[in-house]
This record gives sequence, structure tokens and C-alpha cells, in this order.
Amino acid sequence: MDYRTVGFWFDSIAADEDGFRPRPGLDADADVDVAIVGAGLTGLWTAYYLQERDPSLRILLLEKEVAGFGASGRNGGWCSSLFPWSASKLDARYGRDAAVGMRQAMVDTVDEVGRVADTEGIDIDFARGGTVTFARSTPQVAAARAEFEESERYGVDRVALWGTETVRSRFGVRDALAATYTPACARIHPAKLVRGLARVVERRGATIAEGTEVLSWDAGTVQVRSDGSARTVRAGTVVNATEGYGSQLPQVGRRILPLYSLMIATEPLPDATWARIGIEHGQTFTDFRNLIVYGQRTADNRFAFGGRGARYHLGSAIRPGYDRSLRVRDHLIHTLYDLFPDAAGARITHHWGGPLGVPRDWHASVGYDRDAREAWAGGYVGDGLSTTNLAGRTLADLLTGSRTDLTMLPWVGHRSPRWEPEPLRFAGANAGLVAMESADLEESVTRRASVIARTLSPLIGH
Repeated sequence: MDYRTVGFWFDSIAADEDGFRPRPGLDADADVDVAIVGAGLTGLWTAYYLQERDPSLRILLLEKEVAGFGASGRNGGWCSSLFPWSASKLDARYGRDAAVGMRQAMVDTVDEVGRVADTEGIDIDFARGGTVTFARSTPQVAAARAEFEESERYGVDRVALWGTETVRSRFGVRDALAATYTPACARIHPAKLVRGLARVVERRGATIAEGTEVLSWDAGTVQVRSDGSARTVRAGTVVNATEGYGSQLPQVGRRILPLYSLMIATEPLPDATWARIGIEHGQTFTDFRNLIVYGQRTADNRFAFGGRGARYHLGSAIRPGYDRSLRVRDHLIHTLYDLFPDAAGARITHHWGGPLGVPRDWHASVGYDRDAREAWAGGYVGDGLSTTNLAGRTLADLLTGSRTDLTMLPWVGHRSPRWEPEPLRFAGANAGLVAMESADLEESVTRRASVIARTLSPLIGH
């Protein structure tokens, strides 16, 4: 296939990647120390840190397409400290110390990604400019205050709360009433990161077998298909790094739900337009609506802007045709122009999307079952660009038997319940989507926090 169609990020580096010509597939049975299913960021970071811990390890990454084909090469480019569960929710489940530890680990991860990219000479357009979250209605202002107060309570995230005068003097969001600013976030080019990291782990001795589909695994034995032939990989440990795509495998199935998130990119905008818009290089942005949107200013002065809104497909189906939706594309264009009127009329050059992984309790996890010879990480719910790095470091510690601060974090060993069987899963997931759209409409009319959102918050992980 033409991998440039994966989205703007892949298209923008296609010339440097020789059109993403796949690496050789697995041409014979193999015996390795670690077999990693999936050559996205979870798998690559795990390989990278395992190589640091023990350079002698024989590591094989098995990838159905090409490295970075999934969410790792399609996302919004936020290297952030976001985690699917808030500090207060972590506190309620695990206690204050565990919540603070998890938050600090996520904040530290932002700089760790930048450090590795710099050390390894991977140009990822890294610029740590923080995240601006606009509040454009009374309920959104209340949400902004709550975010600020939580930050103050736990003392890790250093969130700032800006009032109307400050926000309107800095940004071209003309109806903004307030905003929060979170410093722990960097703008990056995700495809440059995942493709560059793949080259680094190969240079260090790992093998990446592309065009190699994993069919199943059990007790360290992995069954694959490569170039039409069946192969067997025998491994000391199998690492499940499939994220949303794991829903297609019997070993994962209903443990993950593939939820599509879609994006658009504009043509490069003039510096004068960006001066009116106010978003600086390195800054990412969103607002406090219920139906999530996210954006950045790219290194070449485009908007890369995305959001939820694409429906869940019956049976957890994942197909190339689902990567685009004209309805969601139009919604994103309207939302971007509404948020930043100075961008109105900018030509849309790219439209893409793909599935991210959602566990039933919206709780990302990492773990290692030594008896089953299986490790896993995922369920990032769209917060995976940096969380994958933390997962890779944690898995490297777990697999090498190290007891560290990372292996004591509260997400280690967590097991989410399975999603409901169909058609209940289809009905519930899409009801949640409709509810969030309705909640935003409700708040715009009533000027009060949405009753719909509060009622259905358990379904959407809030």
C-alpha cells in the first residue's frame, strides 16, 4: 500500500523514508529472548530500554505493516503528561502518594522523550511549549478552575489559570473567558519519532520484521504469517504492544476497544496570521468541551488538529475505510475555524485518522506475568505518545527483574475488565459518543454543567 496515505505525518517524511519500503518479513522460524508484537512506540521504547539494560538480549519486533503504522504515526503530536485517570481519581483508588508518584512520572516523561531524541540524533521537531486549554462558556470556566485547584492540591503539574483579559490579549480566541496553561507538554512530529526510534533499535541489534502478521501467542510461542507462509517464534517473553489493534487478536479481544480519532492539517499559514492567532511554536491547545479536540502548530506553520466524533464499528472492526469520515472532517474544520476565526478559509491539505485503544475502565496499564511469559502495555485512550515511553522503561525494569520506582507505580499490574459482548458494546460506545455531543449542546444552551455528561461519566472514563 501507499503508506503516505496514513496521514500528514507520514506523507511529510515519505521522501526521507524511501516511500516506506517495508523491511524484510520473517523468512524462517526464530528463537529469541523477547518477541514484541507491534513496532509502534510501545514496542520500540520497550526494545530501546531493554537494550540499555542488557545489550545481549535477542529482540524481535513483529509488525503486520511498517513501523509506526498505527496510532504512533497518526496522533496529534502531543508529548504530554496526560494520563487517562486524573490525580484525584488515582488518589481515590490508590492513595495520595501513588497518585503523586504517577503524576510526577508522567511529567518527567516529557523531558525523557526529548532527552533520548537529542542523544540519539532524532529530529522530532521537539519544542516544549506547554498546553493551553481554553474555557469558552460558564461550565468550561468551572472546569478550568477545577483543573487548577487539583493541580494546586497535588503540587506536581504546576497548572496556571489565566483570566479573560490575559487570554484575549494573547490569543485570537475571541470568545475565551479563561484558560489553563500546563507546562509539561511538547509539540513533536510523531512519525519522525517512531521511524527514527526504529532505526536506533535496529542499529543496536534488534530485528524488526515488517509485513509479518501475528496470529496468536501462548506460553512464549508466537504463530505468525509472513509472505503467505506460517512461521513460529519461540521467545522467553512475549510483549503485547498492539494497543487498539489488539482487539483483532484472541489473546486480547474484548480487553480493548478500538475507538477512532480523526485529524486534519491545513496548508502552512503566514507568520502574520499566527501572530493574530497567538499559538506559539511548541504550544499545543484544546478547550474544555466534552467531545475532545486537540491541536498544535507544526514546525512548518500548519494547524494539525483532531478530535473524537467518529463512531465505533460493530465487532471492533478496523478497516482502512474508517480512517476518514467526511462528517467528522467537516466538524473538525468548523470547530477549528470557530475556535480561531483568523484561520478561516485555510486550505485543508490532509485528512486522516485511526484507532486508539480504550480499556473498559479507561485505565492504562503495564504489567508482566512471568509464569505466562507475557508482558503488556496499553489502553492509553489517546494519551499514548509520552505514556508509551514510560511503559517502555517500566517493562524493561520488569523484564530484567529490577525493582524500581517505576515498577511501584499504580498502573503496574492493573487489569481492566472486559468490554461487553456485541451488540451491547456497539450500543454503549456509540451512546457515549452521542452523549458527549449532546452534552456540549446542552451546556451551550443552559450555561450550566451538563447533566448528560455527569450521568454518563462512568461510561466515558470521567
